[in-house]
Amino acid sequence: MVLRVLILLPPSESKTGRRRGRPADPNSWSFPELTEQRRTVAAALAQVSQSPDAPRLLGVSPNLLDEIARNLDLEAAPATPAREVYTGVLYDALDIASLEPAAKRRATRWIVVVSALYGALRLSDEVAPYRLSMGVDLPGVGSLGRAWRSHLDQVLPQAAGKGCIVDCRSAAYAAAWKPGPERAERWVAIAVPGASHMAKHTRGLVTRHLVEVGADPRTVPALADVVGERFEVRLTPPAGQGRAWTLAVTPP
Repeated sequence: MVLRVLILLPPSESKTGRRRGRPADPNSWSFPELTEQRRTVAAALAQVSQSPDAPRLLGVSPNLLDEIARNLDLEAAPATPAREVYTGVLYDALDIASLEPAAKRRATRWIVVVSALYGALRLSDEVAPYRLSMGVDLPGVGSLGRAWRSHLDQVLPQAAGKGCIVDCRSAAYAAAWKPGPERAERWVAIAVPGASHMAKHTRGLVTRHLVEVGADPRTVPALADVVGERFEVRLTPPAGQGRAWTLAVTPP
């Protein structure tokens, strides 16, 4: 029996959607415990997105008005599986579409995308594309990293089970949830030296390797051995109680 692994990914800034199709059904999404908070964040996002000052409030370029406009159409926009919504460097390297069926099933079970709008999603969840980053401070909601923390703490520990937690998130998204001290011994952050582009690419490759191999690492050192089958790695123990292990991965 394969032990459950929880792989935490950030979303991508770039997102794609379908031109036709039925709208998203929030009742079909994973982690229904997040429903009320999702509604609260979506309502605040819609209000901000109508403001002439929306680019500044959302921390994006004024050239992205078309993407901001998506935030006003979340209930009617055609639903798209999260595995297609999220694009960009990490997701290009992961390349879900090219995985063998067994690896795709593991990706659906093991990967959770931590989202500023939806909180947490599995790749099979059908949602609308949006423009919102975890570093934003939404009026009426506050800092999204802080606003999601207690809600994610209700669902992600259960998603992790007794398996390893492989954290590929950026700092802003990592702030939204951290495993408690009782899970820290199974929590490992993937660190990649060098530019952000290469870090995202390598984290996507590491994720792909894990779902392809389908191993059952019961400890962080065992997981490091699995990653080390393909990459040059260096494992560093936690710097203190409740902190993550760090697995430095050299880009291929």
